[in-house]
Amino acid sequence: MEQEAKQQFNVYLPSPLVRRVKYASIDAGVSLSRLVEQALDEWLARHGDRTGESR
Repeated sequence: MEQEAKQQFNVYLPSPLVRRVKYASIDAGVSLSRLVEQALDEWLARHGDRTGESR
């Protein structure tokens, strides 16, 4: 199975939210990137993905 290419982008978030997300990723045993990826995938699944792409 071929791994999907990754792309970096920057977002600005409140410091308390960043701290919560960092601890949540540690508690879940996943990388910060993976936790954010999962959260975005779930949000797009609920609210619609305008690109029509699915994972």
